[in-house]
Amino acid sequence: MSFFRKSVFAVALVSATALSPLSASAETILGALAKAYQNNSQLNSARAGVRVIDEGVAIAKSGYRPTINGSASIDYSTTRNSRNASTNRLTTGSFGIEIRQSLFDGFQTKNNVAAAEARVRAQNQSLRNTEQNILFDAASAYMDVIRDRQIAALRERSLQFLGEQVRAARSRFDVGEGTRTDVAQADASRSAALAQLAAARAQALSSAATYRRLVGEEPKSLKAASPLAKLLPRSLDSAAALAAEQHPAIQATEHLADAAGFSVKSAEGALLPQLSASAGVSQAHRDTNPGPGSQDGWTTSANIGASLVVPIYQGGRASATVRQSKESLGQARIEIDVSRDQVRQAVTSAWTQYTAAREAVAANREVISAAQLALNGVIEERNVGQRTTLDVLNSQRDVIDAQINLATAERDVVVASYAILSAAGNLSVERLNLQVTKYKPEEHYNAVKDKWIGLRTPDGR
Repeated sequence: MSFFRKSVFAVALVSATALSPLSASAETILGALAKAYQNNSQLNSARAGVRVIDEGVAIAKSGYRPTINGSASIDYSTTRNSRNASTNRLTTGSFGIEIRQSLFDGFQTKNNVAAAEARVRAQNQSLRNTEQNILFDAASAYMDVIRDRQIAALRERSLQFLGEQVRAARSRFDVGEGTRTDVAQADASRSAALAQLAAARAQALSSAATYRRLVGEEPKSLKAASPLAKLLPRSLDSAAALAAEQHPAIQATEHLADAAGFSVKSAEGALLPQLSASAGVSQAHRDTNPGPGSQDGWTTSANIGASLVVPIYQGGRASATVRQSKESLGQARIEIDVSRDQVRQAVTSAWTQYTAAREAVAANREVISAAQLALNGVIEERNVGQRTTLDVLNSQRDVIDAQINLATAERDVVVASYAILSAAGNLSVERLNLQVTKYKPEEHYNAVKDKWIGLRTPDGR
């Protein structure tokens, strides 16, 4: 087999073999997703955001609980009489404690708690959506690295092939079988291949950087991945129905609408009477110098009572707040429809891309086979003077383009399968069976929702 045939044969195999090591230490796509689930900074930030919202329930529940305040004061004064040059000094002090308890606040606390709980549920669903997005982005980055490394390898093989074509063209020119045009065309193609190789290597490095950001480590040896065909819904309609039922983005907006509804009721509660009770005890001390006065010494007082406030007119503030809350509720309900439309679009787009990518894979494999045969034939014909160097270069370009298209289509079919699961709301740790400890936001929520006191967070901060 001639060197040209060996080079062509190597180029033909590169899309299947380039950067697909068989060592047991090579990373798998599910392993990369597990690392992204654990290490991704954006995902960890979203988890912290859920913990922030959890505290809103404890804050809202504080409206049910009493408030206790202590107070203390001391005052020292001096009075000088100019007539008899006498000086009087008076020292007074007091300290006490007071407790207040709301008995009725127009159901504001009740609705504030319900709204806070709805926001927690919405944030949990938002976290699920973020998890799906991160897992999908990580899968896409994984396949981008494989594709771009394959393309760089293809460009390098092509450059080697074109280098041999340049040497062959010069050899034929030296013996009078070729022309300067053949040499110039071969040189131009090789220079173009150098530029394409540099661009391909730069793109591979860029994809590796994206992978590092999402997964948390540099991509080393990556195993080829397969589409999630067995996990996909049976049809586009079933995928759309599944997404409408369980997609976290839709559920998050539904819970936010619930929270907005409770906020309306809370705002309306400001127009109702407010009843509270209070009790307190205090001690006061008075000391007059010179000489004890009739009021000197300690006095103790205690009080208990109730207060009823009936709102009559607040300058229109309370009414405007109610109207504002109702408009927010209307917007939240519209957002549900927006989310449904976006999810439906995402499902349709992912499904059509998956179908098109599968067809592209099959088509490009046939194109590569045909282009490879054509290239082999053109090389033989050129060797006997029936073809030119330009014909060989054009045939080589067709082979490389087809192999790059195949690498891209293979990447697209895998990514589109993950996109379908994500759009259907089903790209989760459980569905993929990732070997990782699942984050449970309810653990933090249960730890803080009924907490009365304490500055430390559940994790000890």
